[in-house]
Amino acid sequence: MMNKAVFCLLAAAAIASAKSYTVNLFQPALFGNVELKPRAYQVEVKEQTAVIRNGKTVGESPVKVETGDIKFDTTTVRFDNGGGKMKIQEIRLGGTKTKLVFN
Repeated sequence: MMNKAVFCLLAAAAIASAKSYTVNLFQPALFGNVELKPRAYQVEVKEQTAVIRNGKTVGESPVKVETGDIKFDTTTVRFDNGGGKMKIQEIRLGGTKTKLVFN
């Protein structure tokens, strides 16, 4: 019984350690290998991986989490237009100093 309780606590801690953010896209964009349509998405960061989702649409990409010097006023998305399609390069999270950088 004790092992089940410890396992449940560890599972809850792992779930709680993931951070989730809402990001609005106003144009189509690539995230990893997934093409996203303009709409609101949830971005969840676990260690060095970011997962973006809206319903059945799910994308995954390696991420580097950086901390800036100042708080960002709003959430903004920066794109790279290499290859002819807009690819999410960076997400700056409003109300935080956190910046998510994608390769």
